[in-house]
Amino acid sequence: MTTTSRIIIVGTGFSGVWSAFSAKRLINLSQKKKDIEVVVISPEPTLVIRPRLYEANVASFTHPLGAMFEDAGIKFFQGIVKKIDSDAHIVSVQSTSGLESSLNYDRLILAAGSSIVRPQNIIGIEKHAFDIDSLDSAIKLETHIENMASLPPSPARDTIVVCGGGFTGLEIVTELPKRLTRIRNHRIILIDNSKEVGQALGPGPRPVIAQALKDLGIELKLGSSVAAIDADGVILASGERIESKTAIWTAGVRATPLTQQISGLKDKLGRLHVDQHLRVPSARDVFATGDAASARPDTEGHYTMMSCQHAIPLGRVSGYNAAADLLDEPMIAYTQPAYICCLDLGSYGAVVSEGWERHVKIKGDMAKRVKGYINQVAIYPPKDSQKALDEAKPVELNGTQLIEHILRAVA
Repeated sequence: MTTTSRIIIVGTGFSGVWSAFSAKRLINLSQKKKDIEVVVISPEPTLVIRPRLYEANVASFTHPLGAMFEDAGIKFFQGIVKKIDSDAHIVSVQSTSGLESSLNYDRLILAAGSSIVRPQNIIGIEKHAFDIDSLDSAIKLETHIENMASLPPSPARDTIVVCGGGFTGLEIVTELPKRLTRIRNHRIILIDNSKEVGQALGPGPRPVIAQALKDLGIELKLGSSVAAIDADGVILASGERIESKTAIWTAGVRATPLTQQISGLKDKLGRLHVDQHLRVPSARDVFATGDAASARPDTEGHYTMMSCQHAIPLGRVSGYNAAADLLDEPMIAYTQPAYICCLDLGSYGAVVSEGWERHVKIKGDMAKRVKGYINQVAIYPPKDSQKALDEAKPVELNGTQLIEHILRAVA
């Protein structure tokens, strides 16, 4: 009699999808007589292309997974994981109809991503701030922008405030000018508590970012923080009020709350610290990946970023290792010495930097072509399940190889 083992993967973001295909690929290749099923749990069998949610036409930025999973022999369970009991090896799931059920696992891969942080000390942020953290929230913002032209002109209608000058804030604020062509004399303001624009992105890309913001007419309020948001304005900690019906919050994200249900060290973003195999040391049958994992990509003291650039290879390694552990095969160490930062700067272009020092490699129109290739091609999984299985093998590229590969693709 064959005993079936089960790998459960929580989440259908980039790391969850690639975990599933990587685990299934290794199981298919194994010659050992062991029956292992791969089960993915998520509210929808859909990959949201989250890195593109700053763009227009956001409703189209999804990738269906149901048929791919079925063709590959990956099971899908529709629902929301409410509780993880890592001692009993059980996850409790609530279905879309509200029914609750429990699933046992032999190995668990937590790939439930992250979500934006809305500080509770900012009055009105929950009710009045927009964001582009999820597909629904990005659609809500896009609908609002499309409806702005039908409102009577006023300083509040014509002013858009982006709160947060990190990666997401810079991409949405530089994209807004071409999305506001129907609003004459619009005003776009970027607020950040840092003293320098793009401070977190390092000194390399900073002059390019500053020039892009200047050329696009973006106003800056640096060294400023938000105290309150209401239907018609943003109030700064200084007491200054900016009339605006459109405040977009982009400052800060945090790992899925499910990480708090698993014992073990966590970083300031709530991510679980994992070993070189992406296993949680205090919960030996649990692997964390993507935005749920604080992993070391190299031996230089760096930690992975919350980005698809890290989520995809993290997923491939975590899926491989969860299956290898059950198959009694050697696990592989996660390593990703390449780090490429590609920041979209709207109609100005883009800037591509290499390495953790973020040395600028490409900027302007060519960088924009690189960003377009990444957003529109590179991060999408194949539509064919067999091709997805083939591509799920963990691979490593250094920074130079990665940039050369992309440049050949866009040439």
